[in-house]
Amino acid sequence: MTFGATATYDRAVDGDLLGFAVERATSARAIGGNLIRHHAESARALDAMLDLISGAHAWIHFENYIIRDDHTGRRFADALIARARLGVRVRVLYDALGSFGTSRRFWRGLTDAGVEVRAFHPIVSRHPLDVFSRDHRKLVVVDGIHAMLGGLCIGDEWAGDAARHRRPWRDTMITVSGPAAAAADRAFGRTWESAGAPLPIDELEANPAECGAAIVRVVSGVPGRARVYRAVQLLALSARERLWITDAYLVAPAPVLASLLDAARAGVDVRLLVPGTSDLPVVRNFTRVGYRDLLRAGARIFEWQGPMLHAKTLLADQRWARVGSSNLNVSSLLGNYELDVVAECADLSAELAHQFLRDLASSREIVLRGGRRFMPARLVGAPTPPPVAEPPHKRSGYELGAAAVVALRRVAGGVRRAIAATAAFSFVALGTLLLAFPRFMSILLAAGAFIVALGFGIYALERRRAQEFEDAT
Repeated sequence: MTFGATATYDRAVDGDLLGFAVERATSARAIGGNLIRHHAESARALDAMLDLISGAHAWIHFENYIIRDDHTGRRFADALIARARLGVRVRVLYDALGSFGTSRRFWRGLTDAGVEVRAFHPIVSRHPLDVFSRDHRKLVVVDGIHAMLGGLCIGDEWAGDAARHRRPWRDTMITVSGPAAAAADRAFGRTWESAGAPLPIDELEANPAECGAAIVRVVSGVPGRARVYRAVQLLALSARERLWITDAYLVAPAPVLASLLDAARAGVDVRLLVPGTSDLPVVRNFTRVGYRDLLRAGARIFEWQGPMLHAKTLLADQRWARVGSSNLNVSSLLGNYELDVVAECADLSAELAHQFLRDLASSREIVLRGGRRFMPARLVGAPTPPPVAEPPHKRSGYELGAAAVVALRRVAGGVRRAIAATAAFSFVALGTLLLAFPRFMSILLAAGAFIVALGFGIYALERRRAQEFEDAT
C-alpha cells in the first residue's frame, strides 16, 4: 500500500517538542515530501525489491546482513548481474559474519559480471574487536530516488517454498520514495567507505523531488551512539494511547524495559509481539525472563505461532512509527550498524496497526496464572479480524533444531532456572578442565588474555589516531 498523500505536519500548532527530541537523539533531521509503501508479506517484499532493482538506470546500492547462496540469493544475483551488464553501477555490501556460509563462487559470479562487492568487517583481520560490530542493515537504494529497508535478509526462509509446504518467515519492509531515499543512500555511502574507497561523488548527490507528505527520519545506527535506543525510549515515554512493538529478538536493556513498564503502569496500551519459536532459542529464553514484570505492570505479551517472526516495528499513538533492522537488545542498540526509519505518517501507522492486529490473530497471549506460572491463552476480546486460514507449514531442518532446543528447555524447567543451570554447568566444566589439565589450561587462558589485550591495545591506538585526525580537520 502507498502512504503519504494525507499525512499532516504542523510544527507551529504543537511545537513538536517530541520531534525535536527525536531529531537530536538520533542525529537524523526530519525530511518531508516522501511516499511510503508498506510490505508485510516477505515473499512479496522480495519481489518488490527485485522490481526496484530491475528499474534502476544509474546505480544500485545493495546492503544486507545475510545474502545466501540459495534459490532466493541467486534470483537477486541474476537481477543485479543483468543491470550491471546494461551499464548500471551496482555495489553490494554484505556482512562477513552474517553471510559466512555463502560460497566464494557466488561472490565471484557477481564480480565477474562487473558488480563491485565488499565484505563488511571480515572475520579474520587485524582488528579482532570488529567481530562484535556487524553490519545488520537491510537496504537497497536505486538511483538515490527509491529505498527499501526493514528486516528482510536474502534467503529462502523469507521466500518460503509452497512445494515443500514451508511458509515464509513473517517480516516487514517499507519503500521510501522521495528526499529521504537520498538520506538512506548517504547512510550506505558511509558504511561502504568503511570497507574501502568512498563512493563517487555523483552517487551521493541525488536530489529527488517531493512526491508525498510523509515526514521521515532516517536513523543510521552505529556502534556506541545509541541512536535508535534513545528514540525508542523517547517514543515509549511520550506515548499516551498505545505502544505496540513487534520484535524478533527482544532482550530489552534495563532503561528500555523501565520505559515499557512506566508506560504500562500509566495506562498506555502496551503490547509486545515476539516469536513463539525462534531460530535463536537462547535469545528467546532471555526474552521470557522479562515477561513477569511486564505482565504485572499491565502490558500484554503475545507469541507468534507461525514459522518465525522476524519483523522489527514500533507504533506510538496514532502518529509515530518505526520500521527497520534494529532489534531491542544490546547488540542492535549499541553494538551493530543498523538502519531504521522513524516516520510521522498517520496512514502508515494505521496500516502497521492493522497488520499488528492480524498478527495477533495468529498468536497466543501469555498471561500470569497463580501468580507464578506462565500459561498460554487464546487472544480474547481484541479487535482483530477473523483468523485467516493458513496452509500447513513444514518446518525446515533449521527450524526443527530450534524447536527441539526450545522443547528441551521447557522440559528442564523455568527460564531463569534453565539459564542458571547452564551457567553452573559451564563453570563446573571450566573448573574441571583447570584441575585436570592445569598446565595446558593456564597456557590457553594466558594466550587468550594476551590476544584480548592486544586487541584492546590496537583498538585504543586506532581510536586515538582517529581522534587526532578529527581534531586536525
